[in-house]
Amino acid sequence: MRAMWMQMLLAVTISGTTLVAAAQSVSFVEPTDGATVSSPFKVKFAVNGMEVKPAGDMTVNTGHHHLVINGEPIKAGESVPFDATHLHFGKGQTETELTLPPGQYRLTMQFANGAHQSYGEALSKTIKVTVK
Repeated sequence: MRAMWMQMLLAVTISGTTLVAAAQSVSFVEPTDGATVSSPFKVKFAVNGMEVKPAGDMTVNTGHHHLVINGEPIKAGESVPFDATHLHFGKGQTETELTLPPGQYRLTMQFANGAHQSYGEALSKTIKVTVK
């Protein structure tokens, strides 16, 4: 019953057309939080409520993934730096193979618009992995 009420609250009627609002979020498909991996390892990204588009495309509700190694989410509106710890997936990639030396890491996925401007902490996700 509660789920039905939530769906009704999320439904918006505009000119007789019903649109359902989608929650915007990002997640790691793999690896999982706390995983122990061998280098190189696959990293897969997911996004809900937004669409992946290449860098340069400024369509509303679109963007592309970035991976921050041992860093923090980027504040909303700030540009994601271009350096060795901020990996850009500006072609619209949703996965990569990552090579890291043995150790413990914090991986933060950051979704940003076509100009690499962060959507902020709401569209970021951080996990911890151990590379053996």
